[in-house]
Amino acid sequence: MLTKGDDFPLHQTPEPVAYAGTDRNFYDRYFFNGYAPDGSGFFAVALGIYPHLNVADAHFSCIRNGVQYNLHASRELDMERMNLTVGPVSIEVIEPLQSLRVRINGEGLSADLTFTGRAFPIEEPRFTYRIGPRTFMDYTRLTQNGHYTGWIEVDGERHDLVPGTVGTRDRSWGVRPVGASDTQPHGHGVVSSFFWQWTPVNLPTRSLFFHVNADRHGAPWNTRSVIAPDGAGHDGFLETPSAAMESPMQPGTRWPSGGTLTVQCAKGPLTLTFEPLQRFQMRGLGYTSPKWGHGMYHGPLVVDREDVVLADLDPMAPTLENLHVQMISRVTTSDGEVGIGGFEQLVIGPYTPWGLTEYFDAG
Repeated sequence: MLTKGDDFPLHQTPEPVAYAGTDRNFYDRYFFNGYAPDGSGFFAVALGIYPHLNVADAHFSCIRNGVQYNLHASRELDMERMNLTVGPVSIEVIEPLQSLRVRINGEGLSADLTFTGRAFPIEEPRFTYRIGPRTFMDYTRLTQNGHYTGWIEVDGERHDLVPGTVGTRDRSWGVRPVGASDTQPHGHGVVSSFFWQWTPVNLPTRSLFFHVNADRHGAPWNTRSVIAPDGAGHDGFLETPSAAMESPMQPGTRWPSGGTLTVQCAKGPLTLTFEPLQRFQMRGLGYTSPKWGHGMYHGPLVVDREDVVLADLDPMAPTLENLHVQMISRVTTSDGEVGIGGFEQLVIGPYTPWGLTEYFDAG
């Protein structure tokens, strides 16, 4: 089937753009988050396309007065991958790798948000991870910090974004578990676990990016740390040889209570201290959501709103839907800068360095 994408030089296989190889779990995703300089006014957006599931879905979340407002939408893709509208959520690429616009209008939630990058996006190392013999992940992600302008309206109450609103956007594509889960066992004796930390930081004149995926024993299988000065091009990043995060958990949860990131730089170690200001539940964008998980089929078009009082959530709910969080944090560096950033964490299953021995025990 030919689609609009076939008139652009985007092909990755000999087939039309509508087909993305043979893996049913292939996906292509946009993610945005933003927040005021004091950590207030948080919002986030995601839009995903699943070519072989013939589904597109999108989500919008914002936090006001301790309530996280979530808008979910899902539709049939009709094999058209260039249509970046899912019900009330749409994305416009104004200038590739630099400026994008997001519009929201549905179920009492509206927004018009424009993102402008601070520097060229960084490319994280390719994520390839197997559980036993089975490929669990195989994808690439670009990440970019930037500034936002625009407004958000909740039930008729509109707030303009305050000057200095910043955040992060990313694009990832490849293979992840999406759609209906695979119930086939991985094999005898295979213990599933997942450890993830991601900390894009906005400092006054530069951005710092750190992430780590580790196995159940704490050995990283994918990690990178890089500093991007404002205005840097694709060859203007400051690579750091290594970085390590110390991050105690909040008692009775698998959420971070803060953290200290030590980055090895050419002039010596740079230390960043994370002080959480606000918690965002990633289920608002479909991550670990039992109902609105990525790529699930809901029909030709379904739109739903979900309001969540953050203080009422069970951090260790048996559905796992509350494990995945972003802690918007004040970040102080050892060389005297103060900035703000996200501290995303998801820990599922055993993790020996923290004394987690079961699939589902708290810190």
